[in-house]
Amino acid sequence: MTTTPSASTHRVQIEYCTQCRWLPRAAWLAQELLTTFETELGELSLKPGTGGVFVVRVDDEIVWDRRDQGFPEPTAVKRLVRDRVAPGRSLGHSER
Repeated sequence: MTTTPSASTHRVQIEYCTQCRWLPRAAWLAQELLTTFETELGELSLKPGTGGVFVVRVDDEIVWDRRDQGFPEPTAVKRLVRDRVAPGRSLGHSER
């Protein structure tokens, strides 16, 4: 497998609570991010956690924490990820 010179190394991690059964929500958000940022992300991981955790990190920086901000709408997370991996890029209809 070859990598193009423009391939990104940005990493996104979604940590979710297994006790709360939030895997489907985390997987759905992961799919949304991978679809939107397919050329900007080098990796997206799902990290099982406990205690009600639902945290989204970009390059090890927390951009969303359910404890402080509630559950995110995908558009809100996409904006935060975009601001870090593709500043200035339009998200199309999602931004209206």
